[in-house]
Amino acid sequence: MKETEQIIRTEYSELMQKSYIDYAMSVIIARALPDVRDGLKPVQRRTLYDMHELGIRYDKPYRKCARIVGDTMGKYHPHGDSSIYEALVVMAQDFKKGMPLIDGHGNFGSIEGDGAAAMRYTEARLKKITQEAYLADLDKDVVDFGPNFDETEKEPLVLPVKVPNLLINGAEGIAVGMATSIPPHNFGEVIDGVKAYMKNPDINTEQMMQYIKGPDFPTGGIVVNQDELLSIYATGMGKIKVRGRVEIEKGKGGKERLVITEIPYTMIGAGIGKFLNDVCALVETKKTTDIVDISNQSSKDGVRIVLDLKRGADTGQLCALLYKKTRLEDTFGVNMLAVADGRPETMGLVPMIRHHVNFQFELASRKYRTLLNKELEKKEIQEGLMAACDVIDLIIEILRGSKNIREAKACLTTGQTENIRFKTQTSRKQAQKLRFTQRQATAILEMRLYRLIGLEMEALLKEHETTIKNIADYEEILGSRTVMAKTIMRQLDALKKEYAVSRKTSIENAQEIVLKEETPKELDIVCLMDRFGYIRAVDVATYERNQEAADSESKYTIFCRNTDKIGLFTNRGQMHLLKAIDLPFGKFRDKGQPIDNLSNFNSSEETLLFVAPLSQMRAQKLLFATKMGMLKLVDGLEFDVGKRTTAATKLSEGDEALQIGYFSEGMHLVMQSKKGMFLRIPAALVPEKKKGAVGVRGIRLAAEDMLEAVYFLKDGESMTISYQDKTIELHRLRVGSRDTKGVKRS
Repeated sequence: MKETEQIIRTEYSELMQKSYIDYAMSVIIARALPDVRDGLKPVQRRTLYDMHELGIRYDKPYRKCARIVGDTMGKYHPHGDSSIYEALVVMAQDFKKGMPLIDGHGNFGSIEGDGAAAMRYTEARLKKITQEAYLADLDKDVVDFGPNFDETEKEPLVLPVKVPNLLINGAEGIAVGMATSIPPHNFGEVIDGVKAYMKNPDINTEQMMQYIKGPDFPTGGIVVNQDELLSIYATGMGKIKVRGRVEIEKGKGGKERLVITEIPYTMIGAGIGKFLNDVCALVETKKTTDIVDISNQSSKDGVRIVLDLKRGADTGQLCALLYKKTRLEDTFGVNMLAVADGRPETMGLVPMIRHHVNFQFELASRKYRTLLNKELEKKEIQEGLMAACDVIDLIIEILRGSKNIREAKACLTTGQTENIRFKTQTSRKQAQKLRFTQRQATAILEMRLYRLIGLEMEALLKEHETTIKNIADYEEILGSRTVMAKTIMRQLDALKKEYAVSRKTSIENAQEIVLKEETPKELDIVCLMDRFGYIRAVDVATYERNQEAADSESKYTIFCRNTDKIGLFTNRGQMHLLKAIDLPFGKFRDKGQPIDNLSNFNSSEETLLFVAPLSQMRAQKLLFATKMGMLKLVDGLEFDVGKRTTAATKLSEGDEALQIGYFSEGMHLVMQSKKGMFLRIPAALVPEKKKGAVGVRGIRLAAEDMLEAVYFLKDGESMTISYQDKTIELHRLRVGSRDTKGVKRS
């Protein structure tokens, strides 16, 4: 019988909302955010567990990363090999992790941003700390296991990590609508902090920071806002200011050099290259003349960036310039967000340690409960074997007289003697009194005869004594939270003794950098820009001596002060600001710099239409005309802004600015379309609008027609153009009205 279809009607918005929430929670919980208990994201947890299952221990040979990635993806993490390999690589990089969890063999990238080699070339194995503090006790039922994605395997829902990995290694992740950013900390300090909390659960953040001083970045550096750390660790949010470490070395000939030996954690990767470029830019723009050479001498032994200085250089002022104008001083944004009890939560330092300690007590309880049950089983068997040795002749008689194991086992456990042949009635009566447990009976039946040797019996007695002692110890641990806490702390002490390292990052309250920038002497300059977009500045006297050449070679000639800003207006309706002080200043024949390098202007995507200094624009009105025939006037004061880029006009979809210029009294403008329509109107007919407005229609264009050119005619000015082999005198065109079709000229 064919099943009838059932159509479920639902509101589309509700369905989308539910689907998006499900997707967002999947990203948050199952991919992007770490669990507060083990400090690991799912991909990290699965990779480590897979390596554990494959037997790639710290004392075993390395295995190809491709094998690890493929096995992890096939069994536990079906999200693509690149994400798994990237997680594996990061866990092996000592410049990113406070405590690397994987021992990598091969090219695993560099601090300068070089990527790792392909996974078919690299090899890896677990670190000893990972084996001992992250994956131990998995066989003791300390954590819950769940089905993998296709329910063919079991995987741990959390790893039994014995140390606060979330603090030691930090975390970074971007989810849907939220992100986490936790700095790494010193291993030994974090252990001390955990012990302090276990001794005093009411400890506050300030007291905790006596043990955990602050972040300890693997790249070192100096945290310079120590007083703000208390607020950051209390709320779980804030900004940590980090500076690189700069040393002054003596060079040849009395010269000095600055050597950067540690960098901010945020400079890892492309940040180092960006820093080198920024230093070069400071030299090129004459912000400093003290640097004569820069070289990156970094190696696997550490960072070493050398700045060679000229004799007599002011090293203090230069350090201040580097801190202020480059990423040698940077900000690490802290957002201590993690998954706690199945939901994302922003936590301070103490709550994060509280979650970890509660997890440790849960792990210890489950571990010692499992061990206790095993010892109780051993005790039961041992007592059975010892009792069996006292009546071994009777047991042998039972075994010889039984037809099968079932009859023998029934006799040992319940005293049933039917169907069993005994030599004497006395033996039968003794057998009827036997009451071994099922486990004891099984052990007796499986016992080998060599266990009856005297030395073996002594070993059994000693083993029994050890078992009794273990049971007492485990019961004491399980029966007292204080004893359990001491046990956990002993384990932490052992880990600290073996793996703790000295702090790399210094923490202090440094003074705010005050950069003594010399106020430039104000003077009149002339900015010259050629048709290729190269711009430079000269003084007025130099311009006047070379005026003819300057005017012929320059597309734009701008007279302004060196303290002024220059507006670059583009066809996309944007205005980019350019500081006159940033322009190369010098001789007439000196080469300029592309405006792309000095502003946000992009010559490959934009066309320059108008250039003017802000000081001049303030007293003027600007006239805008677009390809779709839209016109407007804008007060020049509206462009006196601080942003490097601002919208100069609003454009409709598909439209772009065609002509921009100053408005003057008695001015006319002539609009020319692609289909040969011309319209001349007085500029006074164009209304004044805000820069965020579209404007009004200047000419009524036919379908698929648009403006090709717009000409601004000053009062009384004559202008002649050539159009389709004809000469058109624009100043003789009949004056029309705005928003009309104009006249045909073809």
